[in-house]
Amino acid sequence: MSEPLLDVRDLKVHYPVRTGGFLHGAYTPLKALDGVSFDLKAGETLGIVGESGCGKSTLGRAVLQLLPATSGAVAWLGRNLTELDTKGLKAAREHMQIVFQDPLASLDPRMTAGDIIAEPLRNFRGSLSNTEIKAKVKDMMARVGLHPAMVNRYPHEFSGGQCQRIGIARAMILGPKLVVCDEPVSALDVSIRAQVVNLLMELQRAMNLTMIFISHDLSIVRHISHRVMVLYLGKTMEIASRDALYAAPRHPYTQALLAAVPVPDPVKARARAKIVLTGELPSPLNPPSGCVFRTRCPRATSLCAEVEPPREGPDAGHDVWCHHWRAPTLAP
Repeated sequence: MSEPLLDVRDLKVHYPVRTGGFLHGAYTPLKALDGVSFDLKAGETLGIVGESGCGKSTLGRAVLQLLPATSGAVAWLGRNLTELDTKGLKAAREHMQIVFQDPLASLDPRMTAGDIIAEPLRNFRGSLSNTEIKAKVKDMMARVGLHPAMVNRYPHEFSGGQCQRIGIARAMILGPKLVVCDEPVSALDVSIRAQVVNLLMELQRAMNLTMIFISHDLSIVRHISHRVMVLYLGKTMEIASRDALYAAPRHPYTQALLAAVPVPDPVKARARAKIVLTGELPSPLNPPSGCVFRTRCPRATSLCAEVEPPREGPDAGHDVWCHHWRAPTLAP
């Protein structure tokens, strides 16, 4: 079995927030991420799902060290990125890129499409001539579905889908090993979403990319991912292969998320379990004791309030953080 390309262990990102007043208040940690662990092998895609505010984007940025980790380790090819100096981190970042959620906001409006895509080459491949850079840029534009003649246009002259293709081209131009896709299709029309997702999958196959794909859309995550991790309030609830998680989810939170996915067949939609979560997402400034999901969980018991659930699961590679994961799937 091959060694993981990326190995994340007990990663925490806490922000000190002043509470209780400006002059005499104390600092309370806002636990955006609170002990997340996973690994990724070359060519694999890990989908990350969960409600807004659960820590998905924080995780993606912390893996790339765009956010400082409070504790934990992010091992990239056996080297802990959290211990690298600026020079070492810059060298590692040549192989790690990100595609952002808002395609237009992630592009500099003062730069042409060609300059935006070429920027990583100028930063990391200084030995290339201008002619070589222009040739690589035009080739990458063609690969992502942009006509090379558009090289001198500015972002405002492109549609949202085209802007996202520019962002993808910028991320892929160096031939990275890891790409974090932070909700790359949520701001696009439905018809364009499928095109962009298929493009990412084509590039992954051609370039042997490893991806972290963050999304609210569980249908898209199922289409593109090999494994799926479910986050809630900065903690992992469940992680499993795509087929195992969608066919037999064990955590009640995962079951509720999947129950909310629209089904085009009205007969199947009426027949399946309807699970509605009550209450609001708790504040990460004051998370519940024990299991953080217990305040909204229909299976919660006194044990859930007293003891944090251990990492268990039905099979190797299918892990669940729930005291009652062996119980039957929640019914309507």
